Amino acid sequence: MSFILVAVLIDMIAVGVMVPVLPHIVGRFVTDPQGQVLGFLAVTAAFGVANFLASPLLGALSDRHGRRPILLLGFLALALSFFVTAAAEALWVLVVVRLFSGAMQANVGVAQAYVADITPPEQRARRFGLVGAMFGVGFILGPVVGGTLGDIDVRLPFVAAGTLALLNFVYGWFVLPESLPTERRRAFEWRRANPVTSLRNLVMLREVGPLVGVIALSGLATFMLHVTWVLYTKFRFGWGPGDVGWSLFAVGLASALGQGVLMKPLLARFSAQRVAVMGLLSAATAYAAWGLATEPWMVYAVIALNVLGGTASAALQSLVSNAVDGTRQGQTLSAVASLNSLMAVVAPLIGLEMMRWVSHLPSSHWLVGLPLLACAGLQAAAALLAFVTFRRRARLVPAGP
Repeated sequence: MSFILVAVLIDMIAVGVMVPVLPHIVGRFVTDPQGQVLGFLAVTAAFGVANFLASPLLGALSDRHGRRPILLLGFLALALSFFVTAAAEALWVLVVVRLFSGAMQANVGVAQAYVADITPPEQRARRFGLVGAMFGVGFILGPVVGGTLGDIDVRLPFVAAGTLALLNFVYGWFVLPESLPTERRRAFEWRRANPVTSLRNLVMLREVGPLVGVIALSGLATFMLHVTWVLYTKFRFGWGPGDVGWSLFAVGLASALGQGVLMKPLLARFSAQRVAVMGLLSAATAYAAWGLATEPWMVYAVIALNVLGGTASAALQSLVSNAVDGTRQGQTLSAVASLNSLMAVVAPLIGLEMMRWVSHLPSSHWLVGLPLLACAGLQAAAALLAFVTFRRRARLVPAGP
């Protein structure tokens, strides 16, 4: 477990480094705010489309050949994409490299399958929480470094991120062991690697079904927040890369605290189902508060109060993982990753279009926060659907002694 946690941490630091500066590097190739929004939309959608198509393929390949080679391939491709981004001299180059990066970095589901391989079902919610905490720590360190370097030169963070990704590849090559024994591997079938088929199979899983809707709504809200945060804080507060980096530092700290520290006592007192609902409600409240914030300090106050927001993802991942046997973890968790990637495609189309609608408004106008208010509605809908689903199941299943 320690191996995969360190690998995920380095991976997320590398990704986090670019978050505060990617919209600004897009801005080098356009001349107006609306053009910046549309350019960032193209770059973001390219990554999401490629990730959606490739996630089931890599998941199925990991069920056949093991997790280690697929993870290493993703680390190496990520490094290459960062170096090419740093050298890009045109917007179309950024779009192409994000297509490549999305296809080759579709290994989030594979990393989660690695955790499922080595973890008993009753401990998976806690372990997925630790992985989520590493995501949080990565976003503590990455955006701060990226924002600081971005204030010097917007290309510098991508050089640093590529170097980190190469370090992760070397670490994985020498240290990361294989988690999937030969006897638990499955033959590769192109039919199962189809993203549409993988999502249909996910919906048909007995214990998952309606949770697909919960994951989709919550994922759409999360990705809409991701793609609009830099532009929203720029339009509302006039923030640059450094300010954005520190705000994401605070988000990562709250996420790491929620998933890495609070997850264990929460699961000792509440079921994974209840933790998921509480986390979704916390996120819905936080998103609405961010959208209505009028001063920068309010952003940080809401971040501090939203420590439960990240626990929902880990709880939902454990419920999905426990619904399948050990031979299908890669396929199933990669299908969840593919679903999230599909939401990552839809999110820029909705969130950045909303951002374009309000880009002409004065910074004090409440409608500038429209994308975040929409995110709050999506998280609230996810919480309601989860609550109804879990309550219906509790009525259908007789109570044990």
